Amino acid sequence: MNNVSDIKDCFGCGVCAVVCPKDTISIKLNKNGFYEPIVDENRCIDCALCRNVCSFINPGLGLETTETTSYASWSNDESIRLKASSGGVGFEIGKLLINQGYKACGVRYNIDKRRAEHYIADNVEDYKASIGSKYIQSYTVAGLKSVNLKEKFLVTGTPCQIDSFRRYIKKFRKEDNFILMDFFCHGVPSMWMWYNYLNIYTPKVGRISSVTWRNKRTGWHDSWAMNLVGTNQEIYSLMSEGDLFYRLFLGDWCMNPACVKNCKFKYKASSADIRIGDLWGETYKNDEKGVSAAIAFTNKGKEILESLNHCTLKSHSFGVVAEGQMKKNAKNAILYPIARIMLNHGQNYSLRTWDRLTKIAFYLSIPSVLKYKFHRAIKK
Repeated sequence: MNNVSDIKDCFGCGVCAVVCPKDTISIKLNKNGFYEPIVDENRCIDCALCRNVCSFINPGLGLETTETTSYASWSNDESIRLKASSGGVGFEIGKLLINQGYKACGVRYNIDKRRAEHYIADNVEDYKASIGSKYIQSYTVAGLKSVNLKEKFLVTGTPCQIDSFRRYIKKFRKEDNFILMDFFCHGVPSMWMWYNYLNIYTPKVGRISSVTWRNKRTGWHDSWAMNLVGTNQEIYSLMSEGDLFYRLFLGDWCMNPACVKNCKFKYKASSADIRIGDLWGETYKNDEKGVSAAIAFTNKGKEILESLNHCTLKSHSFGVVAEGQMKKNAKNAILYPIARIMLNHGQNYSLRTWDRLTKIAFYLSIPSVLKYKFHRAIKK
């Protein structure tokens, strides 16, 4: 069959399910906890649209970009800047476009379904749910299927999601109706890991009413913090103090294989009009309120950034704006194969078990000469 049934361990962007004219494709979690297409072969009509829009199997980018215009940016609204992961420019872009008659397709966290998901906002108040990073793979299908190609939309997503969506709107010659925005992306962890993390803390927290991945309570540079609010208590767990989610996510214990092997969107490679992210580096190392990187890859993107009346924009070279961002794909942790087996089919383990495993991995990563000196010191 001329469809995506042969594709495994892909980006899981879901655009194949959106473009299918017969609704023969569904997106479900595979045994390792990543979204993957499932095709109903009996209803497939061999139109191959799903393969045409697939970023995973098509070479190159949906948008060839050579020129960039780069800025440091932050919202002049202190409440937005404080709530946002970096400087709040992503929300301000959405606010600007919604006020110009666009709708916005962003990502919010669904408490009941325990997942990040794309949704449509047609007013600024609804769009506030998209503020802040969600470091898990988003379920795109329902949100993207609600996008009317005849209307004007801002669509935000990971670089692979945006690349496939660019191919989709290009196929139907509707690029003029869209502004596409992505962000610097590390990759996505297994949803089984996320569920395991929630299962560890839910008994303490109670019924969870709020989840955030970034919080500036201790400043922007130490804002990698899981904040779970429930009926019993609130948990505020910092990466700098060993939070389990960040140890497994940023330690590359349970990354999507496609993020490690097949990602082609690092650093300057994008199919979006605008890319945003944290502006790490020396230039703003003393800023604790948060600064956004804002990069325009198209003239349309540049015009939007320069019309942000409620933001401060400072022009910099791309090297300054992207300082601290990944130039190469992530590499799996030393004990990744063990973690992958542990998480198969959503198995759960205790915090103590994960602590032991990460400590073993740390020991194995120590160079042999240092281990030898350590053991000599212990004997003495």
